[in-house]
Amino acid sequence: MGHAGMAAAAVRYLRSADAPPVAALPRPELRCVGEDERAPIPQAEFRRVLGNFATGVVVVTAPATTDDPATSSPSSPAGFACQSFSSLSLDPPLIAFMVGRTSTTWPRIARAGVFCVNVLSAGQGELCRGFAVSGADKFAGVTYDAAPVSGSPRLAGTLAWIDCTIHAVHTGGDHLIVVGRVDALGTADGDAAPLLFHKGRFL
Repeated sequence: MGHAGMAAAAVRYLRSADAPPVAALPRPELRCVGEDERAPIPQAEFRRVLGNFATGVVVVTAPATTDDPATSSPSSPAGFACQSFSSLSLDPPLIAFMVGRTSTTWPRIARAGVFCVNVLSAGQGELCRGFAVSGADKFAGVTYDAAPVSGSPRLAGTLAWIDCTIHAVHTGGDHLIVVGRVDALGTADGDAAPLLFHKGRFL
């Protein structure tokens, strides 16, 4: 039968009425680190070691909203550069990204309730740097159109785009884990290489 056939048979069985109920595992005990406790790993060392893991780079964008509490006029689109992006589930189709809890862009994406993940190509390092800064007009001079479902900015020249609705948000230390349900997606024509980030620089 092979591994693929065995896996498919297992899935069919677990979905059938004959399969026994699966009990949920108990949640692990969680607690906060006390102020008098040292972090087990120095942050600089954590970054140095984890920097050896090469990642792709995306820009997460969201459409302008009209309910910005700081102003009565419509806001501009929101967007930020992100390395911590991953596919999560096939059924239902879910993706996830992580964003710092102090991010000033995240509240605007949260208010919109939708977003688009733009997978950057190898020649888009400068575009990524533009979306990594804070306080500037990140969309100045940037070519984009509207993603088909959310209306979020879909950046030109990217390898792929994933149009999403916010599905869930979880806390993870000093970051938030944002889960998005995929509503539409697509790829660009051609065979361009992805933009990679490794040891603090683009590859």
